[in-house]
Amino acid sequence: MEIIKKYFPNLTEEQEQKLYRLKELYTFWNEQINVISRKDMDSLYEHHVLHSLAIAKVIQFTPGTKVMDVGTGGGFPGIPLAILFPESDFYLIDSIGKKIKVVTEVANALNLNNVKAEHIRVQQVKDKFDFIVSRAVTAFPKFVNMVLKNSKAKDQNSLPNGIIYLKGGDFEDEISGYGSRISIYKCSNYFSEEFFETKKVVHLDI
Repeated sequence: MEIIKKYFPNLTEEQEQKLYRLKELYTFWNEQINVISRKDMDSLYEHHVLHSLAIAKVIQFTPGTKVMDVGTGGGFPGIPLAILFPESDFYLIDSIGKKIKVVTEVANALNLNNVKAEHIRVQQVKDKFDFIVSRAVTAFPKFVNMVLKNSKAKDQNSLPNGIIYLKGGDFEDEISGYGSRISIYKCSNYFSEEFFETKKVVHLDI
């Protein structure tokens, strides 16, 4: 938890408490339903929570912003972002039902009233959102094609509406076709840990 406070020193007491409880909640639920690799549980805050919050270094969601987290798994990046932005609405979806059960239980335990979790494929979702976020669930062009229909037209944030994608490694070939609509933010600009050296936040204006 100290690593979160290092980079987000202005958390409210309530936000701190909720982030602090993530460890016990995920430790408990991960024993019932494996959503995070066992060895990665020791690095929960660095590899999952802080990585999710890299998005908060790129954009501060305004109140009323609607965000869909596609392929949320155990609730990343959606759950940490929902804690940080309590006045924005988060819709977390995954095609695997048992993962959504964990997300629902964690959100309920933390009283995250701004989170809705659903076992559904993104192809079935008809609602529109200001931003669609994800942690690299598939090749970027494929992801773009899946969620184009879900992007709202009217902007209300510092970044234009679209996709915010957490991605690692080299993927120049995947984004070459989008030109100036793509912006890339290196996580290493915000976090000094070695884990973030190759991690990026990718924004696509759609």
